[in-house]
Amino acid sequence: MSSDRLDRIRLSGDVPSHVAIIMDGNGRWASERGLPRHLGHREGMKAVREVIQAAVDAGVPNLTLFAFSTQNWMRPAAEVSALMSLLQLYARKERAELRKQGVEVKVLGDLSRIDEATRRAVDDIVEGTRGGTALNLNLLISYGGREEILHAARVLAERVRRGELSAEEIDEAAFEDAFFTRGVPSPDLLIRTSGERRLSNFMLWQLAYTELHVSPVLWPDFDREDLFEALLDYQGRERRFGRVASP
Repeated sequence: MSSDRLDRIRLSGDVPSHVAIIMDGNGRWASERGLPRHLGHREGMKAVREVIQAAVDAGVPNLTLFAFSTQNWMRPAAEVSALMSLLQLYARKERAELRKQGVEVKVLGDLSRIDEATRRAVDDIVEGTRGGTALNLNLLISYGGREEILHAARVLAERVRRGELSAEEIDEAAFEDAFFTRGVPSPDLLIRTSGERRLSNFMLWQLAYTELHVSPVLWPDFDREDLFEALLDYQGRERRFGRVASP
């Protein structure tokens, strides 16, 4: 699909290797229309589909979507159940298309908390898309940044207790290897939709030098042009990683 923004992105050539998105605004989108919240989440599936295709078109190799946080477990049981059912529906409906697009899906987080039916759906979409080379898609489910850091600390403490590792050997690489997101590179660009300006316990370690882009658009209305706008914003940044700017 032709797009002036996409043409400009391609001309620059500086595409982030990893884009992460906090998909916010489903409930607000539904509320503004007098609809139940679960319909906002369902409508958000369309935005997921569009953003994945746009990322492939722009040549972004890694895309991470924050789908369900550890704090979301505290929502009303009916909403949690609806979200798990929606995840199952997404896995069934999108698996074949994602495989066709060359998208490899990984589902990351504390998956011990999800129900058996949802876990089967998760396993199916992961296995059904294995080997895709156009885009690595990470869906973060039952995930929290603080919980991830605590989990890593406990894993490393246990390894030290068993004598497999000394405290002096614990470095950034060892810490990251114990994360839920092990092997996933730190994001170059974080997009948050709905105009909110907070991290919401998302990838707290990994976002140390990530560029931030806040979009006022509610997630169900977020489309390929909104993603391209964020990529153009990123291309206009000078990333210094704490160093002095180049002369």
